[in-house]
Amino acid sequence: MRKLIVLAIIGLCAQLVDGSLGMAYGVTSTSLLLMFGIAPAAASASVHLAEVVTTAASGVSHIRFGNVDKGIVKKLIIPGSIGAFLGALFLGSIPGDIIKPYVSVFLLGLGFFVIYRFLFKKKVTVAQNQKNVNKRFFIPLGFIAGFFDATGGGGWGPIATPVLLSKQNIETRKVVGSVDTSEFAIAICSSLGFFISLGWSQINFMWVFALMIGGIIAAPIAAWLVKIIPSHLLGILVGGMIILTNVRTILSTFNIPSSATAIVYCVLIGFWIIGVIYVIANLKKYKIQYEEV
Repeated sequence: MRKLIVLAIIGLCAQLVDGSLGMAYGVTSTSLLLMFGIAPAAASASVHLAEVVTTAASGVSHIRFGNVDKGIVKKLIIPGSIGAFLGALFLGSIPGDIIKPYVSVFLLGLGFFVIYRFLFKKKVTVAQNQKNVNKRFFIPLGFIAGFFDATGGGGWGPIATPVLLSKQNIETRKVVGSVDTSEFAIAICSSLGFFISLGWSQINFMWVFALMIGGIIAAPIAAWLVKIIPSHLLGILVGGMIILTNVRTILSTFNIPSSATAIVYCVLIGFWIIGVIYVIANLKKYKIQYEEV
């Protein structure tokens, strides 16, 4: 019973971060299950099954608070669903750990770019429609994000969110809300793939239920936070999370000593906090400029 309560709390915290920053539910939840000795494929399957419910709750909440661009959601769903299904179906034979560090290096660079964009650019131009974003841009983005989400237990948000934030014409809260909302379809397709490849027997439904409860409670709170947090501050928060998530992958790949890892984290978190404080202190100087495209 104690484990179930802990899992529910972790599910709540993970969804609160995921729903407000567009990432981290899968990574956090999967890491916890792996700590409890669950096999990687079974852990990923359990998380994705829980996400079917938590992402539905998150999507409804984001739509209600006006954080969703339906055009982005439609363009991401199909390629993302295909990538997630294939990634789940062939999880056992895909060398995801070999590819992941290279993806993390790319995303780390995007994380620093996102920080730069929202910290040093006082004006950010946002298009009132997304027609100028080529549809072909979303096909590889959705497929790759969905594929890594299934193989690694989390990757939809950490990949899709920073790439979309790197575009100069999409509002921050709509990036977060749209990525979270589209994840519902990704969770369904990856779960179907896991059922085909693993069956029902390897999924711990009590743990899945505990993760669901925590996520459902956190979903509307996270969507509300996205609605009220200023775009530049939200961008800094997301950028910092992108950097920390991918630095973790890179450091673990090269087996960096724990003492050095701690120093790296302290330095990065220190600069992140300074950036957040700076933006809060200068909120009146930051502006979002809307224009027809």
